[in-house]
Amino acid sequence: MGRLADFLRSPFASLFGRGSTDDRLAAYVIREHHTGRTLEDILDDPYLKNRATETEIRRLLERPDVIRAVGRDTHEAISGS
Repeated sequence: MGRLADFLRSPFASLFGRGSTDDRLAAYVIREHHTGRTLEDILDDPYLKNRATETEIRRLLERPDVIRAVGRDTHEAISGS
């Protein structure tokens, strides 16, 4: 009954807010990228494919925290810093 009450309190929250699933997937991408995996490899990972649609993955790649993490690592790899 708790889920119904949550929905009735905020019926449009799922449309406009980021859910914990998005946060977990973003954390996964960032963590895996920090271990040295390429973004291409991470995006092809069954863990990600089983938990997100193509649209959700595109939205994930637009998150500032993911962009910063992947971009920073890429810059450091290129510059050798």
